[in-house]
Amino acid sequence: MRRKHLGIFIAAFTAMAPGTSWAQNDPASPAAPKQPAPPPVVTIIGANEAHGVLGREVRSAANEDMGRIVDVIVDRSGAVRAAVIDFGGFLGVGVRKIVVDWSALHFARITDKGDSITLELTKEQVTAAPEYKENQPIVVLGAAGSLKPLQFDR
Repeated sequence: MRRKHLGIFIAAFTAMAPGTSWAQNDPASPAAPKQPAPPPVVTIIGANEAHGVLGREVRSAANEDMGRIVDVIVDRSGAVRAAVIDFGGFLGVGVRKIVVDWSALHFARITDKGDSITLELTKEQVTAAPEYKENQPIVVLGAAGSLKPLQFDR
């Protein structure tokens, strides 16, 4: 009886030709069908509820021209930290880039491209600020003084 079981085992083992493998281990065998990707999350924002800010005019609370937003600075988590404003100059000459804290900007009246963003700083405060230069530490002007420094890992 024992020889009969051993014979069946040997016959089954030798039936597999060299180079063959089980279907689940064979990379050439058809893979299980992939699951379709889940549908994306969709949010609809009304046309009057959100607007782009790049190129937008910035004015002080006293309605002084403070420049235009030319860039937005985000931290590593993607949270918006500050805006870069082209400040000063005339017809592009003498313009300096200044960085202001995002919370110092007010977006209440920007229903169309002609509306400006209000900056909670005076022209004198912004004039005294150091210029923003890429790849150098960023000095961010804030109205409330509650800014936390940007933390970068090295």
